[in-house]
Amino acid sequence: MQKELEQYYQILKNFKLEVPEKFSFPLDVFDKWGNKPALIWTDGEEVKRFTFSELTELSSKLAGGFKSLGIGKGDKVLVYLPNRYEWWITVLALMRLNAVIIPSTTMLTPKDLEYRLTVANIKAIISDEVNAPKVEEAVNNVNSKAILINIDQREGWESYQELFKKEAFIGERANADDPSFIFFTSGTTGPPKMVLHTQVSYPLAHRITGEFWLNLTPEDIHWNLSDTGWAKAAWSSFFGPWNMGATVFARLTGKKFSPQTMIETLKKFEITTLCAPPTVYRMLVKEVPKEELNFPTVRHFVSAGEPLNPEIIDIWKEATGEYIYNGYGQTETVNTIAMFRFIPMKKGAMGLPTPGFEIDIVDDEGNPVKPGEDGNIAIKVKPNRPIGLFVEYIGDEKEMKEAFRGDWYFTRDRGYKDEDGYFWFLGREDDIIISSGYRISPFEVESVLLKHPAVKESAVVASPDEIRGEVVKAFIVLKSGFSPSEELKKDIQEFVKKETAPYKYPRKIDFVEELPKTISGKIKRKELKLKEFGLWPPNK
Repeated sequence: MQKELEQYYQILKNFKLEVPEKFSFPLDVFDKWGNKPALIWTDGEEVKRFTFSELTELSSKLAGGFKSLGIGKGDKVLVYLPNRYEWWITVLALMRLNAVIIPSTTMLTPKDLEYRLTVANIKAIISDEVNAPKVEEAVNNVNSKAILINIDQREGWESYQELFKKEAFIGERANADDPSFIFFTSGTTGPPKMVLHTQVSYPLAHRITGEFWLNLTPEDIHWNLSDTGWAKAAWSSFFGPWNMGATVFARLTGKKFSPQTMIETLKKFEITTLCAPPTVYRMLVKEVPKEELNFPTVRHFVSAGEPLNPEIIDIWKEATGEYIYNGYGQTETVNTIAMFRFIPMKKGAMGLPTPGFEIDIVDDEGNPVKPGEDGNIAIKVKPNRPIGLFVEYIGDEKEMKEAFRGDWYFTRDRGYKDEDGYFWFLGREDDIIISSGYRISPFEVESVLLKHPAVKESAVVASPDEIRGEVVKAFIVLKSGFSPSEELKKDIQEFVKKETAPYKYPRKIDFVEELPKTISGKIKRKELKLKEFGLWPPNK
């Protein structure tokens, strides 16, 4: 095995990502690809194709329009758009201004938006006609003065189309450590955390993602199935491909995933590389005849967001002739561990550290543990801090102390290494639920459940699901005067869907007399979760 890994170790030894003092992703990377195809977008009927040069011109004009509204360097702009092609033009334009971009999924509710408006001092919000009412409700509730820009036409909003008529602004370089993106990511003991990235920690460092895990070249057409509001879109729908000069493919689809539509799309547009969550691969394997899983042009499949089980990888390899390559990282990082095409396959493993990262399994004091022993997946930050690591959780000293201990950044995920140095995922320290690639905070769901008139208390944990990997399960103690029933269960589920992003609602509910608790009164969520996965009691 060690001999087979010689190429990997040689790449690690030779890799170095040069970081300039000043940097602009549009000027130093994007614009230099010229007349190559950059983006293919479709909604199933209309097809739009853009070269890098065409997007350079469009985004420069839009940047000039944003500038005319007073949006500039350091201003925080919330981008609240579905995966319409305007999203790519908008993000490029804001990067030319060195504004701080806050990507947001359109599944957010007005209350979610209110929180972001309250804590982030947002200068402008860019949205569309469909989602404008939610924005207006949030803005009015917190009396925000944010500039509202609508990519469609809406009274009271700035016209997106008019902004293209202003004097173009090609952009300027910023300091490498200037802020670039803020992502909101779920926590278990409070509201979402604000993850801050610099001009290089995502824009430049995602070359690692694009080159090694996604395995992209300028000849590739890459499709990533991700909502534009998630960090994964920045990973694989923007910086990873465009650092490599590859063409990004995007499709605007309805709310319900269609395996047949996906298969037809892969074949029609001659896509060469695909990034999809495990949920999609599981669904395709279970719902589509094996002979239909035939994609002549696709040479590379990757999966991220949660572990993909070996059985699915086996079936996929048999049907397509290609493996699915797992990748691991966080909102806080670029791709940090992966299965690469140039290392021996171990089905189900996370893989090996990506170039630029020193990663190990350590105990709570930061001491590396022996192969086979479980511990914390941690990234070395001293003496050299990796480029592709976030700066901080803004305004959250407690989280920073938990994450950065000694020489390490603790991912709060647990795993182990085997004798060959491959990493294997065990679970999340903080009980974050990952369902179909969505990160869901138990704390947020429990907070919503408590607002329901029938709920006395609740505990929310992950529960295994054959398709989604994990789903939200709620153990609920009812108030006096309420009795368990299917009708009440459905009412609670609909209530949660209305109060927060719909993907967070509990697909499973158990009504219980009481919740397991410690002597100090803390709910034993770990016990409930282990029971769900058939791992309780521990010595079973």
